[in-house]
Amino acid sequence: MRSLVRSAAVAAALAGLAAVPATVLAQEIGAGQTGGVIRQIVVEGNQRIEPETVRSYMAVAEGDQFDPARLDQSLKSLFATGLFADVAMRRAGDSLVVRVVENPIINRIAFEGNQRIDDTQLDAETQLRPRVVYTRAKVQSDVQRILDLYRRSGRYAVTVDPKIIELDQNRVDLVFEINEGSPTYVRRITFIGNSRYGDGALREEIATKEERWYRFLSSADTYDPDRLTYDRELLRRFYLRNGYADFRVTSAVAELTPDREAFFITFTMDEGERYRFGSIDVNVSLPDLDPESLKGQIVPSEGDWYNADEVERTVQNLTDAIGARGYAFVDVRPRVSRDPENRRINVTFDIQEGPRVFVRRIEINGNVRTLDKVIRREFRLVEGDAFNTAKLRRSRERIRNLGFFEKVEVNNVPAEDAPDQTDIIVDVEERATGELSFGVGWSSSVGALFEAGIRERNLLGKGQDLKLNLRLAQRQTEVDLSFTEPYFLDRPLRAGFDVFHITNDYQKTSSYDSTTTGGALRLGWSYNEFLGHQLKYTLQQTEIRNVDDDASRYIREQEGRSTLSQIGHTLTYDKRDSVVEPTDGYVVSLANSVAGLGGSEAFIRNDLSGAYYVPLADRWTVRIGGNVGYIYNYDDDPLGIAYRYNLGGENLRGFAYGGAGARDGDDALGGNWIANGSVELRLPLGLPEELGVTGKIFTDFGVIGEPDLSGGSYEYASSIRASVGVGLIWKSPVGPINIDLAQPVLKEDFDETELFRLNFGTRF
Repeated sequence: MRSLVRSAAVAAALAGLAAVPATVLAQEIGAGQTGGVIRQIVVEGNQRIEPETVRSYMAVAEGDQFDPARLDQSLKSLFATGLFADVAMRRAGDSLVVRVVENPIINRIAFEGNQRIDDTQLDAETQLRPRVVYTRAKVQSDVQRILDLYRRSGRYAVTVDPKIIELDQNRVDLVFEINEGSPTYVRRITFIGNSRYGDGALREEIATKEERWYRFLSSADTYDPDRLTYDRELLRRFYLRNGYADFRVTSAVAELTPDREAFFITFTMDEGERYRFGSIDVNVSLPDLDPESLKGQIVPSEGDWYNADEVERTVQNLTDAIGARGYAFVDVRPRVSRDPENRRINVTFDIQEGPRVFVRRIEINGNVRTLDKVIRREFRLVEGDAFNTAKLRRSRERIRNLGFFEKVEVNNVPAEDAPDQTDIIVDVEERATGELSFGVGWSSSVGALFEAGIRERNLLGKGQDLKLNLRLAQRQTEVDLSFTEPYFLDRPLRAGFDVFHITNDYQKTSSYDSTTTGGALRLGWSYNEFLGHQLKYTLQQTEIRNVDDDASRYIREQEGRSTLSQIGHTLTYDKRDSVVEPTDGYVVSLANSVAGLGGSEAFIRNDLSGAYYVPLADRWTVRIGGNVGYIYNYDDDPLGIAYRYNLGGENLRGFAYGGAGARDGDDALGGNWIANGSVELRLPLGLPEELGVTGKIFTDFGVIGEPDLSGGSYEYASSIRASVGVGLIWKSPVGPINIDLAQPVLKEDFDETELFRLNFGTRF
């Protein structure tokens, strides 16, 4: 008696349909033939898979009864392995014959038609791999993953068609044919329920943007559901920064147009009432800790509009300040109470002893090229330390500041077997650290220019920085080789050297050319997170040449070569919120150097500079900066013109380079001391933020000392020079462009002025 149980019924069952009942299976095998003992299990059709492997997945074995329920379970188990495209069972006397059709093995996976997303990204997204068993379910899962990847980049018209190419030995090539379609842009963003802020202001706060022609280099105007979720959080943060403590986004809906070419996004929100800070207090339960001594760490003041960011900064300030006083385990929690009638929020910062938790292990994942020690040395915590959230946060910032990683995630995970210990897990995703750059541009100082450079910021994965730059300009040529080891002798010492060759054409300002060749050795270290120190020794030779026949006699006397042997130090205290684009904080730098340890020059140079940044409003920042410098020349000969100060150009806009100061005819002579400053307001111009255009209003002022020259047949005045002006800063797609228009308001008749100043450059 022969019967056949086909795989279709089981496949349907595995797809979520009703399973085949055991009574039905009994009828298919044959009425009255379900009894008896299985004497032998015969496997047919297998090519790669051993018969014993097939039998091991079955719910029956030789010597068992012909039980329909267990045979049914065997079919399901074999299909669940994903190894077989088809399975059939039949009874031949006392034997059970199992016939299988094996799924093929994937030989190669290819992607065709993809232009916006490269093969590497698609391969990382899919789960199938060469030498893996092919199944339709896995292919459909990967198709969905590819579709989701494209939709996250704003392409909802994409289609993916998987195809197989059959090969010998039951192998196949899998090809995903992709039709990317056109991007699906966000045509309109609408806000409902906003009375305090207009739609335009709120559109500036979110990451998703409306479709515009000038966003051709950005993907912000394509629809991304993850970005939409992030936008809800950005709106919440914006309102919380401005006093709306009850704000909430009730819904965020994205509607796709019938032609599938654009999205309309609608945010519905409830702004609630606006609150001010009420009473702000500190409650301390730690022994020997005075609450009054901590009130200086509180950022907001009573009566200010409520700002959740200021509350968070206060928590961080208190945690850091208490930790610096030796309290390793501390828990700072803001306790907030609302006063709806007066629309006030009272905040009390409760400071208690936190749980005693120690760092058990620091585990680093994802660094393929970068050595573990490069990451570990940036940690403010080590194994065995008391766990501190402020130090963990600072460690995360330091690792990100390395610039070696695309993504940095630092989290602590409590140890399951030790409640008083925690593990720190670091997940990084490396980025390319090698740079090959070319640049073209124009500068008011040196004219048209071409730059080329090669740099590796993470040499051999050790965090070392090696770079070679070349600049060719109308009035300057420079070659510079630099190397920096950030942890010299495995200590937090930044050691490095520079080798340079520079030629400058000063014919326009002082009627001569100069050539400088030399090198420098550097050693720097940090005392804490904000205070750094650097020592530097410089040895260089400078030649003053091509002196014009009509040049000042003070310039002609300088013609020839001089050698500088100089040692100096720079002490820097930096509390800015960003090194690249600071908007808050200050930086102060003191530099002293001595020349005369060999060489032909002998002087002492002292410079003190600083800048203070004040945020007035969103994208409104005031910068107040200044510099004071003095050179004491203890040589019998006048100080070399190459080492004197010059006032004008970058440090005094509205005046030409060296245009304010001592002059002999058309030649600038420089000075032995200088004091200059600037007040600049940077402000938005009402243009979309992603255009990268910022306006500025500034005033520059300064005074320069007299050079130590004999004879005195030159023009000089120790009066203050000043200018006022406006300008633009454009982060253009081809590089940063700075445009300044400045008008002197205090000047001397012999000064050289400059109304327009432009600096332009790009790297590609």
